[in-house]
Amino acid sequence: MTDMTIDLTRAITLLQPARVEVGAGTAARLGSWAKAYKRVLVVASPATAPFTDRLGLSGEIEIFQDIPAEPDLPALELALSAARAFRPELVVGLGGGSVMDVAKLVAVLWDTDKKLPDVVGVGRVDGRRTALAQVATTSGTGSEAGTRALITDPATLAKQATKSIHMLADIAVLDPELTYSVPSAITAATGIDALAHCVEAFTSLKAHPLVDDYARMGIALVGRYLARAVANGEDTEARGGMMLASYYGGLCLGPVNTAGGHALAYPLGTRLKLPHGLANAIVFPHVLAFNAPACEGKTGEILSLLGLGAAADARGILSAAYDFCESLGLAMRLSAHGASRSDLPSWALEAHAIRRLLDNNPRPMSPQSITEIYNAAF
Repeated sequence: MTDMTIDLTRAITLLQPARVEVGAGTAARLGSWAKAYKRVLVVASPATAPFTDRLGLSGEIEIFQDIPAEPDLPALELALSAARAFRPELVVGLGGGSVMDVAKLVAVLWDTDKKLPDVVGVGRVDGRRTALAQVATTSGTGSEAGTRALITDPATLAKQATKSIHMLADIAVLDPELTYSVPSAITAATGIDALAHCVEAFTSLKAHPLVDDYARMGIALVGRYLARAVANGEDTEARGGMMLASYYGGLCLGPVNTAGGHALAYPLGTRLKLPHGLANAIVFPHVLAFNAPACEGKTGEILSLLGLGAAADARGILSAAYDFCESLGLAMRLSAHGASRSDLPSWALEAHAIRRLLDNNPRPMSPQSITEIYNAAF
């Protein structure tokens, strides 16, 4: 089978923050941009809250740092309560994807009487919003570039996705110095998440040349810099390269979004409590190989951009991608993370129900084929 054709007549919209600060030390530039705002709410985590001192902010500053790794509805409600008590003029997301997603929702919801179910979906947020700055401290989600936020519903353990132009940051800051302290295992996992964003958009049924080139640049940056960033957390060039790869992945999510890989990763995150990046890394080689017959040319490009050479068949593709991930120190087997084979069919049904992603996948996935992928990853 040849690669799917690209429809150049299809209309897409690519949004980016109006201002993007990139490079070592740029966190300090936020203060001069933000000086007009007298009340600043910093949404952070316990690990990232200390970076507030590097932002050069003035005025009255409140820090809310009770954000879990996988934020759920109660966590969002706590953040909204803090914002309603403080009444900020500016919300700053200071952290990884979970923190930045909560910051987006706080910026658009705190000054309204709406709750998350009122805005879940596409374009359901009205235009009233507090100014929003996003300062990334990991290199994975690309959330600083996008208009989407994911929150877990504790009743169903399903991800609730909200997408709105009003959640686009006014300014995004990519300062590699803020990622020095990210442990090597998290650096590896979040790096594969950034890679998966680029790869899934690149091979999506909704792929578009405008986004393809951002995806290519992101994939190439991961191939060049991820192993270096894992080996030496203070390699500023490598950290900067990975922040840019993550940002490019975030740009890919807006007009195109992810596909099968992320759909399969979500049940692993909610059921096994795996970090999002690690869940994506575990399924990444298997989904890449599964999809290859539907996008042979692009799969070859992906391997080349990663520096993995050519692979003649699905087995070779799987082996090359698996070895790439495992060489970063990632535990790539589900059995190492507490999974049971008896759980896999029900998780496959959960993944199969995430149509907003699976409908983008270049090759159809049935519950049986998803179960087979989970078994191969076991």
